[in-house]
Amino acid sequence: MPGKSKGPRPKHVPLRTCVVCRTTRPKRELVRVVRTLVDTVEVDPTGKMAGRGAYVCRQRECWEQAFKRRSLEHALQTAISPDNKAVLQQFGSEMPQEQSE
Repeated sequence: MPGKSKGPRPKHVPLRTCVVCRTTRPKRELVRVVRTLVDTVEVDPTGKMAGRGAYVCRQRECWEQAFKRRSLEHALQTAISPDNKAVLQQFGSEMPQEQSE
């Protein structure tokens, strides 16, 4: 039958956009930050926590800019408490300086 392709279909890779640098990357290359149902903001390592999410690149520069520009607060539509901000800044400071391609 003409028009039929042979072999398995290519796997769909979900894409997400970094809220800081606005680059589109595969979901697994970004870190999800979530505003939970009890209004705390935390890193979501599984990507499946309930709540409003935002994605940030895995590089230190994006994490630093996220706090300077308040990109996370805008994307999550909430103010980030000082305790949550300290935890997120600690997480961001452990990120590599530049993205390895």
